[in-house]
Amino acid sequence: MAPVDNGAQTETKDQAITSTTAATDPYNVEAAEILASSAQHMPIAQAAPIYEQILSLFPTASKFWKQYAEAHMAVNNDDAIKQIFSRCLLNCLHVPLWRCYIRFIRKVNEKKGAEGQDEIRKAFDFMLGYVGADMASGPVWMEYITFLKSLPAQTAQEESIRMTAIRKTYQKAIITPTHHVEQLWREYEHFENSVSRQLAKGLISEYQPKYNSARAVYREQKKYVDEIDYNMLAVPPTGSFKEEQQWMAWKRFLMFEKGNPQRIDSASSNKRIIFTHEQCLMYLYHYPDVWYDYATWHAKSGSIDAAIKIQKSLKYAYAELEESRGAIQPARKIYESLLGDGVSATALAHIQFIRFLRRNEGVEAARKYFLDARKSPDCSYHVFVAYALIAFCLDKDPKFAHSIFEAGLKRFMHEPVYILEYADFLSRLNDEKNIRALFERALSSLPPEESVEVWKRYIQFEQTYGDLASMLKVEQRRKEALSRTGEEGASALESSLQDIVSRYSFMDLWPCSSKDLDHLARQELLAKNISKKAEKSAVCNGPATLDKIPAVLASNSNVFGKVIYPDTSRSVIYDPRQKLEAGIPPSTTVSGFKAASNPLSNPTGLAPNVFDKMLKATPPALISFLANLPIVEGPTPNVDIVLSICLQSDLPVGKTGKSGATQNPMSSGPATSDPSGSSRSRPVPSGSSFKTRDRQSGKRKDRDRQEEDETVSVHSQPLPRDVFRIRQIQKSRAGTTSQTGSVSYGSALSGDMSGSTS
Repeated sequence: MAPVDNGAQTETKDQAITSTTAATDPYNVEAAEILASSAQHMPIAQAAPIYEQILSLFPTASKFWKQYAEAHMAVNNDDAIKQIFSRCLLNCLHVPLWRCYIRFIRKVNEKKGAEGQDEIRKAFDFMLGYVGADMASGPVWMEYITFLKSLPAQTAQEESIRMTAIRKTYQKAIITPTHHVEQLWREYEHFENSVSRQLAKGLISEYQPKYNSARAVYREQKKYVDEIDYNMLAVPPTGSFKEEQQWMAWKRFLMFEKGNPQRIDSASSNKRIIFTHEQCLMYLYHYPDVWYDYATWHAKSGSIDAAIKIQKSLKYAYAELEESRGAIQPARKIYESLLGDGVSATALAHIQFIRFLRRNEGVEAARKYFLDARKSPDCSYHVFVAYALIAFCLDKDPKFAHSIFEAGLKRFMHEPVYILEYADFLSRLNDEKNIRALFERALSSLPPEESVEVWKRYIQFEQTYGDLASMLKVEQRRKEALSRTGEEGASALESSLQDIVSRYSFMDLWPCSSKDLDHLARQELLAKNISKKAEKSAVCNGPATLDKIPAVLASNSNVFGKVIYPDTSRSVIYDPRQKLEAGIPPSTTVSGFKAASNPLSNPTGLAPNVFDKMLKATPPALISFLANLPIVEGPTPNVDIVLSICLQSDLPVGKTGKSGATQNPMSSGPATSDPSGSSRSRPVPSGSSFKTRDRQSGKRKDRDRQEEDETVSVHSQPLPRDVFRIRQIQKSRAGTTSQTGSVSYGSALSGDMSGSTS
């Protein structure tokens, strides 16, 4: 008795269960996972239909596309792999899938020498252009750098080119917030020092602030990314808790990216926002609000065409969603809303509604609507072509399809595209006689300048199905007809060699080499543009080129080129012991900041509205600088983010005022005022290296004595104007007063603190 294969029986049983479940609930995630798992253990001939079935419901599931591609890679089916990647890559911006693509490209091209290396390099550039901003793209950057380092360099020039490519790739990688940004920075430092220590010093100091910013943003961004499930499949919303959590996580992540936390240029920021939106739609594909938000953002950014495209896609996708869930009447209402008003009614809306009726209400309903729609003024030749093909391919009614094309010919005889579509249909019917009659009727009514493509198709038809005499006759007629169209006719009369090449070619087979084809193509291009060369040269070299500069770039250049310097002549050093002068002009009020409505704790006896007056006396440059600092939660901000913004800030250079006090520029870090009250500034150490007291220097004895007196009175010395210095003093005072009382922190803008002891 033969043994029973329990594993095979179980697998067959699971497939039967999942097939039944998929029939009742097509978006069943568990059933799709089981089917994909079973397909991994099947021959590719059996697995391919299963993958196609799954991907028809989950077109953005990158993990299923990756399994599908790897199944073909296991049997070296290169053509099928190329087809798969062409279908999924641009819709699935997921690093694991793209790394599978790179593995395939390297496998195919690694033995092709220099040509293959160039193809691999282009594939890496193509990949990083789409998914290089992903937090998980660190290994891709490292793999690309390793590949560049492995390229051979025979001459000094090739070595220079290779080193430049490696350096540029490193510099792009270290300013991208990824999981491996710190490792990439260490490797970049080692690379530059190994090339030239003198050059490395300048480059590393230049990119250190940018790297610090990228590292700080990565730490913040990771909090949002960790909440996202990248294995989630795109299903219609069911209202489950998990789906709502993922929806909220993506919303928070998108809001974070739209805030441009890294303070990069607008073009790079917009590219990163688009990437995040596209990634979000991989998992929330059936959420209309996500599409709407994406379209709205495009509209606000000035990309109106992209916004319109997304809005149209939203309506059709929403109608398709309702139809897939069995809600036929709501889906019908969506299509009727597209067709109801005269503004949004288009030929495409007619075509989509005809297809919808054909799927859900049958042949007669679709035919009835077409007969009504063809009378509409917005019914173009596209509607006739679409319904004729539906009648021919789906309804199996070639006579009715032929009558539709004939009816449309009366209205669209002047449309060359319609003529060519009709000719293709007759070719499928093998109706040689009517094809010639169609070409003759069309060419007799079309103007010569619009008949070029029709003549070309007519000649191709005669080359394939006619005899030599008829083919030569049609070619001669074409030259005579086009000779009356000026330049086009002249080129037609002179292109006899190209006619011969085209005549004796078939598909991708040519009677000459590719080099000869390139030569003929260049000759044709030069012949067409020889008369326009002088005009183009004048346009390119003249002032008209300024008109081609985008308005956004022009406006940005004006913004960055104009630097506004504050009026430092009226700036004074704040001292809480001095009496504030009455009658401060109301013009000094700083807009954008709300004054404190309640008086601060005032142990030194200052006026109740001291915060308002101090704010009015604060220089506008300082207010602007503080306004650009990130919003923090609680008294302790993320120091890395604050320092990265400070290091990249360009503060204006001060000028000597009437009082003779000079404001020094803050170049490498924030400056702090001397406790004695002078305006002399010095850099403040960053982070953990900062210390409140330093008794090692004899020049600081006065300051140390002043800080020791702080235990007597908080306001016994003028507070520094630097917020980072203030925050460190607050921390030190909190530590010294924690045993005897409590310290309540004041505003970070004014630097005021109130202390109370028990």
